[in-house]
Amino acid sequence: MTKSQKSLTTTARPEDEKLGIGASFAYGFQHVLTMYGGIIAVPLIVGQAAGLSSGDVGLLIAACLFMGGLATLLQTVGIPFFGSQLPLVQGVSFAGVATMVAIVNGGGGIQAVFGAVIAASLIGLAITPLFSKIIKFFPPVVTGTVITTIGLTLMPVAANWAMGGNSKAPDYGSPANIGLAGLTLLIVLLLSKLGNAAISRLSILLAMVIGTVVAVIFGMADFSKVGTGPVAAFPTPFHLGLPTFHVAAIVSMFIVILVTLVETSADILAVSDIVGTKVDSRRLGDGLRADMASSAISPLFGSFTQSAFAQNVGLVAVTGIKSRFVVAAGGVILVLLGLLPILGRVVASVPTAVLGGAGIVLFGTVTASGIRSLATVNYKNNMNLIIVATSVGFGVIPIAAPTFYDKFPAWFSTIFHSGISSAAVMAIVLNLLFNHLKRGNPENPSVFAAGTERRISPEVLGSLQHGDRCEDGRLIDASGQEVLLLKPDPQH
Repeated sequence: MTKSQKSLTTTARPEDEKLGIGASFAYGFQHVLTMYGGIIAVPLIVGQAAGLSSGDVGLLIAACLFMGGLATLLQTVGIPFFGSQLPLVQGVSFAGVATMVAIVNGGGGIQAVFGAVIAASLIGLAITPLFSKIIKFFPPVVTGTVITTIGLTLMPVAANWAMGGNSKAPDYGSPANIGLAGLTLLIVLLLSKLGNAAISRLSILLAMVIGTVVAVIFGMADFSKVGTGPVAAFPTPFHLGLPTFHVAAIVSMFIVILVTLVETSADILAVSDIVGTKVDSRRLGDGLRADMASSAISPLFGSFTQSAFAQNVGLVAVTGIKSRFVVAAGGVILVLLGLLPILGRVVASVPTAVLGGAGIVLFGTVTASGIRSLATVNYKNNMNLIIVATSVGFGVIPIAAPTFYDKFPAWFSTIFHSGISSAAVMAIVLNLLFNHLKRGNPENPSVFAAGTERRISPEVLGSLQHGDRCEDGRLIDASGQEVLLLKPDPQH
């Protein structure tokens, strides 16, 4: 090996490895399956909230698949100033769902959603050079709170689906609908428990298929409209109308864009660590610009904000396949699926109760991801617990009392009617107030924070031996013997 060859070998980036066309598309298809349930959930939720027909919802799904594929190609292959060139799958972000539903329910319709996404994404694109300087204002105490609230905000959607989706239908909330949702949930849990690794990762998708088959057997599914419309078609620009622009909707969506920027930054840094490659501020900026450019263009075809899918970052870690060209192959598959609106109509015809059963796990996973982020937060001798408690409580208000802000001005209710916007605003403000403007903070900040600390006496600590452990509420010593508890003194 020559000196130049050796230098090339040692400096090559792991993500630039090429596995061949067959292997790339096989592994790429696995990425598509991993994120498919998440990418179709957003157009289903927003489409139903907007009162769209099953045919239009099918077009929404096709558009989201198509734009997710293009965004993935931009992120993985890249062009100058756009794309991190890392194995990141892009798709419709869950972060904006609650806000988009709030905009729809506020009377703006889906056209106002498209306008808000375009405007907020262009603002996000403009601030990407400055974002590295303000990202310190979005630590896990903020992002974890927001992500947790996203999942909580979506749970009523899952419950509504489980009941049948249409509150005016005679079978809404019937035991049959809830039973079908429960069966789907049970199948998800069984496949996760009893299946191998591949089946476990696909448990939600497989459970939806099995649940739909059961629904067909019992006459609870209607696929009569699947054949209505073209089998293959290029997404038509503005097929649901021209976007409209409302200041309150744009402000509300811009909060989502800030969260999306933080999430994508975290995913870029996480996948770079998994791959073992270097990401500097310029490469991070290229990735964020790809995110924002894709989000700004998406509404033209009927899609929404784009961001990196965290579950696919986990798949890179599990499989050890680090090639960005594998993920690019997955992007090609998404584009092809987006050119087949018949697939969108098939998905739109899946019984709503089946979606409800899967949604409980799917949306619960979002909440769990937020809780996992909050678990990394330091709560000792600071105000972080108060920040989380107040922000989550503030975010849950619109869920618990949907009419809470009805008497407020329209612009105010549009922003705060969304639990995610409410939680984000409160978390950002309180984080600035307590963690950046520390003047006035007490030394022992909160009785609540103090109450969360676990303490034992020096005497108890001194009696513990190396290797002692707790199992099922019992103390086991280093030799494996149970340490008996002292019986309470009857005289005390």
